[in-house]
Amino acid sequence: MSGSGFAASSYRERNSTADRALDILGMFTEERPTLTGLEVATALGVAKSTAYRYLQSLVTNRFLEEAPQGGFRLGLRVMELARVARRSYGLSEVALPTLTTLAGSVHETVLLTRRVGDLVVCLDRAESQTHRVRISYERGMTLPINAGASAFTLLAWSPPRQVEELLRATELRKFTPLTLTDVDDILARLRQIRADGYSVSRSEVDHDVLGVAAPIFDEGEAVVAAVSVAAVNSRTSKVAELSIIQQVQAAAAEISRMVRVTQS
Repeated sequence: MSGSGFAASSYRERNSTADRALDILGMFTEERPTLTGLEVATALGVAKSTAYRYLQSLVTNRFLEEAPQGGFRLGLRVMELARVARRSYGLSEVALPTLTTLAGSVHETVLLTRRVGDLVVCLDRAESQTHRVRISYERGMTLPINAGASAFTLLAWSPPRQVEELLRATELRKFTPLTLTDVDDILARLRQIRADGYSVSRSEVDHDVLGVAAPIFDEGEAVVAAVSVAAVNSRTSKVAELSIIQQVQAAAAEISRMVRVTQS
């Protein structure tokens, strides 16, 4: 088999296995909190040995666990993901009034972002009625972890060793000539961001776009998201930039306060 044929075959097999895993997770309901291997085999139309192979893979990855009375039940990983989902959905609702106020005050686009592994996800966006700026971040879009002020803010308060391992294991994409892709340079930048309490980027993701971001903390002082402003760099004076920095930090502090209230 050729290299491309093997890759295509492997891709189909990976998708098939993933589909089976999702089918199994979808079988759990309030009325049926546990499943047996035979029930899974029957529902999937596969041999019992094949069903157990899928089940064991889910157990290994903590999506399932063996139930005390026999069979399988949902595992701790599902609970962890549910908690993350609840926080991310609630975060947009909590933050939106502050994002809207900030956009109106600085007359620029405001973003709410969150890190998921080696990607940054745009959770929400508030637009200024005065200025519009074309940027890569839209709601629901993802960008690499080295993509500008928001990304670096989301990394800066994580354990340095974990961050370094993540960066060295990730393909760091270059968007513009100013995008940082050298791991040592990024680590130095993260140390400075943590010391400053905010991040500033210029033309690192989109040409002539100034990004200013600050972290949002939960009750455990972990960074759960970032609030940022995207402005046209060439039309933003130094005085205006300093004002944006102050207002972004104030907005992040306000959202952090509301996040802690909702978690208490």
